[in-house]
Amino acid sequence: MKKLMLASAMIALGLSFNAQAEAPAKYNTFCMACHGTGAAGAPKSGDKAAWAARIEAAGGIDGLVTSAKKGKNAMPPMGLCSDCSDDELKSIIEFMSK
Repeated sequence: MKKLMLASAMIALGLSFNAQAEAPAKYNTFCMACHGTGAAGAPKSGDKAAWAARIEAAGGIDGLVTSAKKGKNAMPPMGLCSDCSDDELKSIIEFMSK
């Protein structure tokens, strides 16, 4: 049982690490055009205050992931990253909000 729990934890950590490692590449491909410039009212990457307000309004980072999945205002669902998982979207949002 302990080995199964250890293996499960290692897999979960590995998936989390992979999502974090891919965040800059996915950001550059799907998000930078708007979030790099603030186009169409998108909060700019690195604008901590703007991101903090959005995260708070969404009820936390998971709420913002849900919002990103649906799309908001000029942002299409998933920001056009149709193959992004929830963990990847979360990592990208965390990457942009720092």
